[in-house]
Amino acid sequence: MTKFIGRLADIGIAKEASRGTAESAASFWLPKVSLSIDDGIEQAIDESSVGVIEDSPGAAVIAKFAEGEIEGNLYDKSFGLILLSALGGVSTGSAQETTVYPHTFSVLQSAQHPSLTLFLDDPNQDYKYALAMLQSLDLDVMLGQYARYKASFRSKVGATATLSPSYTEENHFLPQHGSLKVASDLSGLGAASTIDIRSVKLTISKNVEDDRKVGSVDQADILNKELSVEGSLELVFNDNTFKTQMLADTAQAMRIRLTNTDVTIGSTLNPQLTIDLAKVQFSSFERGYGNGDVVTATVDFKAFYSIADAEMLTAELINTQSSY
Repeated sequence: MTKFIGRLADIGIAKEASRGTAESAASFWLPKVSLSIDDGIEQAIDESSVGVIEDSPGAAVIAKFAEGEIEGNLYDKSFGLILLSALGGVSTGSAQETTVYPHTFSVLQSAQHPSLTLFLDDPNQDYKYALAMLQSLDLDVMLGQYARYKASFRSKVGATATLSPSYTEENHFLPQHGSLKVASDLSGLGAASTIDIRSVKLTISKNVEDDRKVGSVDQADILNKELSVEGSLELVFNDNTFKTQMLADTAQAMRIRLTNTDVTIGSTLNPQLTIDLAKVQFSSFERGYGNGDVVTATVDFKAFYSIADAEMLTAELINTQSSY
Protein backbone atom coordinates (compact mmCIF):
# COMPACT_ATOMS: atom_id res chain seq x y z
CA MET A 1 0.00 0.00 0.00
CA THR A 2 1.18 3.52 -0.84
CA LYS A 3 1.50 6.37 1.64
CA PHE A 4 0.16 9.60 0.15
CA ILE A 5 -1.20 13.05 0.97
CA GLY A 6 -4.86 14.02 0.68
CA ARG A 7 -4.29 16.11 -2.44
CA LEU A 8 -3.86 12.88 -4.40
CA ALA A 9 -7.41 11.72 -3.64
CA ASP A 10 -10.13 12.64 -6.15
CA ILE A 11 -13.90 12.71 -5.60
CA GLY A 12 -16.51 12.56 -8.36
CA ILE A 13 -20.30 12.55 -8.63
CA ALA A 14 -22.97 11.40 -11.09
CA LYS A 15 -26.77 11.23 -11.04
CA GLU A 16 -28.00 7.65 -10.98
CA ALA A 17 -30.19 6.51 -13.87
CA SER A 18 -31.38 3.56 -11.77
CA ARG A 19 -31.77 4.33 -8.10
CA GLY A 20 -29.19 2.51 -5.99
CA THR A 21 -27.21 1.22 -8.99
CA ALA A 22 -23.78 2.81 -9.28
CA GLU A 23 -23.01 4.70 -12.46
CA SER A 24 -19.96 3.64 -14.46
CA ALA A 25 -18.30 7.07 -14.60
CA ALA A 26 -18.48 10.45 -12.87
CA SER A 27 -20.22 13.37 -14.58
CA PHE A 28 -18.03 15.78 -12.62
CA TRP A 29 -14.81 15.46 -10.63
CA LEU A 30 -14.94 18.00 -7.82
CA PRO A 31 -11.96 20.18 -6.90
CA LYS A 32 -11.96 19.83 -3.12
CA VAL A 33 -10.82 21.72 -0.05
CA SER A 34 -11.39 18.75 2.26
CA LEU A 35 -12.80 15.25 1.97
CA SER A 36 -13.83 12.37 4.21
CA ILE A 37 -15.65 9.22 3.14
CA ASP A 38 -15.64 5.84 4.87
CA ASP A 39 -17.70 2.70 5.35
CA GLY A 40 -19.38 2.13 8.71
CA ILE A 41 -21.41 -0.45 10.57
CA GLU A 42 -24.10 -0.76 13.21
CA GLN A 43 -23.65 -3.52 15.77
CA ALA A 44 -26.01 -5.49 17.96
CA ILE A 45 -24.42 -6.25 21.35
CA ASP A 46 -25.05 -9.72 22.76
CA GLU A 47 -26.40 -8.94 26.24
CA SER A 48 -26.46 -12.61 27.35
CA SER A 49 -24.81 -13.54 30.63
CA VAL A 50 -22.47 -16.51 30.82
CA GLY A 51 -21.76 -16.69 34.54
CA VAL A 52 -19.17 -13.86 34.65
CA ILE A 53 -19.38 -10.15 35.42
CA GLU A 54 -18.02 -9.03 32.03
CA ASP A 55 -20.77 -7.20 30.17
CA SER A 56 -21.01 -9.16 26.90
CA PRO A 57 -19.67 -12.23 25.08
CA GLY A 58 -19.75 -10.59 21.64
CA ALA A 59 -21.40 -8.47 18.97
CA ALA A 60 -22.64 -8.88 15.40
CA VAL A 61 -22.89 -6.51 12.44
CA ILE A 62 -26.54 -5.76 11.68
CA ALA A 63 -26.21 -2.86 9.21
CA LYS A 64 -23.66 -1.35 6.83
CA PHE A 65 -23.45 2.11 5.32
CA ALA A 66 -21.02 4.77 4.15
CA GLU A 67 -20.85 8.45 5.06
CA GLY A 68 -18.79 11.28 3.68
CA GLU A 69 -18.32 15.02 3.59
CA ILE A 70 -17.05 17.10 0.69
CA GLU A 71 -15.98 20.72 1.09
CA GLY A 72 -15.02 22.77 -1.92
CA ASN A 73 -15.25 26.03 -3.78
CA LEU A 74 -18.58 26.67 -5.47
CA TYR A 75 -18.34 26.16 -9.25
CA ASP A 76 -21.01 26.95 -11.81
CA LYS A 77 -21.52 23.51 -13.42
CA SER A 78 -20.83 20.72 -10.91
CA PHE A 79 -22.75 22.51 -8.16
CA GLY A 80 -25.93 21.86 -10.13
CA LEU A 81 -25.83 18.15 -9.23
CA ILE A 82 -25.38 19.03 -5.57
CA LEU A 83 -28.35 21.44 -5.77
CA LEU A 84 -30.41 18.69 -7.41
CA SER A 85 -29.50 16.33 -4.58
CA ALA A 86 -30.42 19.02 -2.06
CA LEU A 87 -33.81 20.07 -3.44
CA GLY A 88 -34.86 17.16 -5.64
CA GLY A 89 -36.40 18.91 -8.64
CA VAL A 90 -34.93 20.71 -11.66
CA SER A 91 -36.36 22.35 -14.76
CA THR A 92 -34.02 23.52 -17.52
CA GLY A 93 -35.12 26.38 -19.75
CA SER A 94 -34.39 26.96 -23.43
CA ALA A 95 -30.90 27.90 -24.49
CA GLN A 96 -30.07 31.59 -24.25
CA GLU A 97 -27.50 33.00 -26.67
CA THR A 98 -27.12 29.47 -28.09
CA THR A 99 -24.99 27.93 -25.31
CA VAL A 100 -26.34 29.26 -21.99
CA TYR A 101 -29.01 27.45 -19.98
CA PRO A 102 -31.06 28.50 -16.93
CA HIS A 103 -31.69 25.64 -14.48
CA THR A 104 -34.37 26.15 -11.83
CA PHE A 105 -34.15 23.89 -8.77
CA SER A 106 -37.19 23.45 -6.52
CA VAL A 107 -38.20 21.24 -3.61
CA LEU A 108 -39.55 17.89 -4.81
CA GLN A 109 -42.43 16.82 -2.58
CA SER A 110 -41.18 13.26 -2.22
CA ALA A 111 -39.19 11.13 0.21
CA GLN A 112 -37.10 9.89 -2.73
CA HIS A 113 -35.03 12.75 -4.07
CA PRO A 114 -32.62 11.84 -6.90
CA SER A 115 -29.71 9.68 -5.80
CA LEU A 116 -26.06 10.10 -6.78
CA THR A 117 -23.06 7.83 -7.12
CA LEU A 118 -19.91 9.06 -5.41
CA PHE A 119 -16.53 8.08 -6.91
CA LEU A 120 -13.34 7.99 -4.83
CA ASP A 121 -9.98 7.65 -6.52
CA ASP A 122 -6.78 7.43 -4.47
CA PRO A 123 -3.35 5.89 -5.03
CA ASN A 124 -4.28 2.69 -3.15
CA GLN A 125 -7.82 1.82 -4.26
CA ASP A 126 -10.79 3.26 -6.15
CA TYR A 127 -14.38 2.97 -4.92
CA LYS A 128 -17.92 3.70 -6.09
CA TYR A 129 -20.60 4.53 -3.52
CA ALA A 130 -24.12 3.95 -4.82
CA LEU A 131 -27.36 5.46 -3.50
CA ALA A 132 -25.64 8.58 -2.16
CA MET A 133 -28.20 10.91 -0.60
CA LEU A 134 -27.44 14.39 0.64
CA GLN A 135 -27.80 14.80 4.40
CA SER A 136 -26.98 18.50 4.63
CA LEU A 137 -25.57 21.32 2.52
CA ASP A 138 -23.81 24.41 3.86
CA LEU A 139 -23.17 27.46 1.68
CA ASP A 140 -20.72 30.11 2.84
CA VAL A 141 -19.98 33.44 1.16
CA MET A 142 -17.58 35.57 3.16
CA LEU A 143 -14.76 38.05 2.69
CA GLY A 144 -11.29 36.68 2.05
CA GLN A 145 -12.12 33.34 0.40
CA TYR A 146 -13.87 31.71 -2.53
CA ALA A 147 -17.59 31.05 -2.11
CA ARG A 148 -17.70 27.55 -0.60
CA TYR A 149 -20.02 24.66 0.07
CA LYS A 150 -19.87 21.66 2.39
CA ALA A 151 -22.00 18.65 1.46
CA SER A 152 -22.61 15.67 3.73
CA PHE A 153 -23.74 12.37 2.16
CA ARG A 154 -24.91 8.92 3.26
CA SER A 155 -24.75 5.97 0.87
CA LYS A 156 -24.32 2.25 0.45
CA VAL A 157 -20.97 0.68 1.33
CA GLY A 158 -18.34 1.34 -1.33
CA ALA A 159 -17.57 -1.19 -4.08
CA THR A 160 -14.10 -1.42 -5.59
CA ALA A 161 -13.68 0.18 -9.01
CA THR A 162 -11.12 1.34 -11.55
CA LEU A 163 -11.44 5.07 -12.17
CA SER A 164 -9.76 7.72 -14.32
CA PRO A 165 -10.46 11.23 -12.98
CA SER A 166 -10.90 13.98 -15.55
CA TYR A 167 -11.78 17.51 -14.45
CA THR A 168 -14.12 19.90 -16.27
CA GLU A 169 -13.28 23.56 -16.88
CA GLU A 170 -15.62 25.55 -14.62
CA ASN A 171 -16.17 29.08 -13.32
CA HIS A 172 -15.87 29.99 -9.65
CA PHE A 173 -17.55 32.62 -7.48
CA LEU A 174 -15.80 35.15 -5.23
CA PRO A 175 -17.16 37.41 -2.45
CA GLN A 176 -17.20 40.41 -4.82
CA HIS A 177 -19.64 38.46 -7.00
CA GLY A 178 -22.22 38.25 -4.20
CA SER A 179 -25.24 40.31 -3.23
CA LEU A 180 -28.10 40.04 -0.74
CA LYS A 181 -31.56 41.60 -0.93
CA VAL A 182 -34.52 41.57 1.43
CA ALA A 183 -38.10 42.59 0.61
CA SER A 184 -41.57 42.18 2.04
CA ASP A 185 -42.35 39.46 -0.54
CA LEU A 186 -40.80 37.60 -3.47
CA SER A 187 -42.17 39.99 -6.07
CA GLY A 188 -40.35 42.89 -4.44
CA LEU A 189 -36.87 41.35 -4.50
CA GLY A 190 -36.01 42.52 -8.02
CA ALA A 191 -36.40 46.20 -7.16
CA ALA A 192 -35.03 45.94 -3.60
CA SER A 193 -31.76 47.60 -2.68
CA THR A 194 -28.66 45.50 -2.08
CA ILE A 195 -27.70 45.24 1.58
CA ASP A 196 -24.03 45.59 2.53
CA ILE A 197 -22.94 42.43 4.36
CA ARG A 198 -19.65 40.80 5.34
CA SER A 199 -20.86 37.23 5.06
CA VAL A 200 -23.90 35.04 4.56
CA LYS A 201 -24.27 31.38 5.47
CA LEU A 202 -27.08 28.99 4.57
CA THR A 203 -27.72 25.41 5.73
CA ILE A 204 -30.13 22.99 4.07
CA SER A 205 -30.88 19.88 6.17
CA LYS A 206 -32.55 16.80 4.67
CA ASN A 207 -32.95 14.52 7.73
CA VAL A 208 -32.23 11.34 5.74
CA GLU A 209 -32.99 7.90 7.12
CA ASP A 210 -31.94 4.40 6.05
CA ASP A 211 -34.81 2.25 4.79
CA ARG A 212 -33.83 -1.25 5.89
CA LYS A 213 -35.39 -4.69 5.56
CA VAL A 214 -35.07 -8.11 7.16
CA GLY A 215 -32.71 -10.30 5.16
CA SER A 216 -29.95 -7.80 4.37
CA VAL A 217 -27.35 -5.62 6.09
CA ASP A 218 -27.51 -3.12 3.20
CA GLN A 219 -30.08 -0.36 2.83
CA ALA A 220 -33.09 -1.03 0.63
CA ASP A 221 -33.20 2.74 0.16
CA ILE A 222 -32.16 5.99 1.83
CA LEU A 223 -35.06 8.38 2.26
CA ASN A 224 -35.12 12.12 2.86
CA LYS A 225 -37.63 13.40 5.39
CA GLU A 226 -38.51 16.98 6.31
CA LEU A 227 -36.40 19.70 4.73
CA SER A 228 -35.31 22.69 6.81
CA VAL A 229 -33.31 25.82 5.95
CA GLU A 230 -31.49 28.14 8.34
CA GLY A 231 -28.83 30.79 7.94
CA SER A 232 -26.99 33.79 9.29
CA LEU A 233 -25.44 36.97 8.03
CA GLU A 234 -22.87 39.42 9.38
CA LEU A 235 -22.80 43.13 8.64
CA VAL A 236 -21.37 46.35 9.99
CA PHE A 237 -23.90 47.68 12.48
CA ASN A 238 -25.38 50.97 11.29
CA ASP A 239 -29.13 50.63 11.88
CA ASN A 240 -31.70 48.50 13.72
CA THR A 241 -33.71 47.24 10.74
CA PHE A 242 -33.11 43.53 11.33
CA LYS A 243 -33.54 43.92 15.09
CA THR A 244 -36.84 45.77 14.56
CA GLN A 245 -38.08 43.08 12.19
CA MET A 246 -37.08 40.37 14.66
CA LEU A 247 -38.91 42.01 17.55
CA ALA A 248 -41.98 42.71 15.43
CA ASP A 249 -41.99 39.11 14.11
CA THR A 250 -41.91 40.47 10.56
CA ALA A 251 -41.42 37.91 7.79
CA GLN A 252 -39.35 38.88 4.76
CA ALA A 253 -38.31 37.38 1.44
CA MET A 254 -34.55 37.07 0.83
CA ARG A 255 -32.38 36.70 -2.26
CA ILE A 256 -28.77 35.54 -2.21
CA ARG A 257 -27.08 35.95 -5.59
CA LEU A 258 -23.63 35.20 -6.99
CA THR A 259 -22.82 36.61 -10.45
CA ASN A 260 -19.34 36.13 -11.88
CA THR A 261 -19.09 39.33 -13.92
CA ASP A 262 -15.43 38.52 -14.69
CA VAL A 263 -16.56 35.77 -17.08
CA THR A 264 -18.81 35.99 -20.14
CA ILE A 265 -20.75 32.94 -21.31
CA GLY A 266 -22.66 33.06 -24.56
CA SER A 267 -22.39 36.63 -25.87
CA THR A 268 -23.29 38.80 -22.90
CA LEU A 269 -24.30 36.58 -19.96
CA ASN A 270 -22.45 35.57 -16.79
CA PRO A 271 -22.36 32.43 -14.65
CA GLN A 272 -24.90 33.03 -11.89
CA LEU A 273 -26.45 31.35 -8.86
CA THR A 274 -29.60 32.84 -7.32
CA ILE A 275 -31.23 31.48 -4.16
CA ASP A 276 -34.65 32.85 -3.25
CA LEU A 277 -36.18 32.28 0.18
CA ALA A 278 -39.89 33.10 0.09
CA LYS A 279 -40.30 33.69 3.81
CA VAL A 280 -37.64 34.18 6.48
CA GLN A 281 -37.99 35.29 10.07
CA PHE A 282 -35.12 36.58 12.15
CA SER A 283 -34.43 34.76 15.40
CA SER A 284 -31.30 36.42 16.80
CA PHE A 285 -29.58 39.80 16.58
CA GLU A 286 -26.22 40.10 18.31
CA ARG A 287 -23.68 42.95 18.22
CA GLY A 288 -19.97 42.70 18.98
CA TYR A 289 -18.41 45.62 20.88
CA GLY A 290 -14.69 44.93 20.73
CA ASN A 291 -12.86 48.07 21.91
CA GLY A 292 -10.61 48.24 18.88
CA ASP A 293 -13.04 46.79 16.35
CA VAL A 294 -15.75 48.13 14.09
CA VAL A 295 -19.09 47.16 15.67
CA THR A 296 -20.73 44.39 13.69
CA ALA A 297 -24.02 42.53 14.02
CA THR A 298 -24.76 38.85 13.45
CA VAL A 299 -28.31 38.04 12.40
CA ASP A 300 -29.73 34.48 12.45
CA PHE A 301 -32.76 33.52 10.40
CA LYS A 302 -34.90 30.53 9.51
CA ALA A 303 -36.77 29.96 6.26
CA PHE A 304 -40.41 28.91 6.28
CA TYR A 305 -42.85 27.65 3.68
CA SER A 306 -44.85 30.53 2.25
CA ILE A 307 -48.46 29.55 1.65
CA ALA A 308 -48.96 32.68 -0.47
CA ASP A 309 -46.06 31.79 -2.78
CA ALA A 310 -46.45 28.00 -2.48
CA GLU A 311 -42.73 27.56 -1.84
CA MET A 312 -39.93 27.92 0.69
CA LEU A 313 -36.83 27.85 -1.45
CA THR A 314 -35.88 27.91 -5.13
CA ALA A 315 -32.50 28.23 -6.78
CA GLU A 316 -31.52 29.18 -10.32
CA LEU A 317 -28.16 28.29 -11.84
CA ILE A 318 -27.10 29.84 -15.16
CA ASN A 319 -24.24 28.11 -16.98
CA THR A 320 -23.33 26.29 -20.19
CA GLN A 321 -24.39 22.86 -18.89
CA SER A 322 -27.29 21.69 -21.08
CA SER A 323 -29.02 19.47 -18.51
CA TYR A 324 -28.91 17.74 -15.13
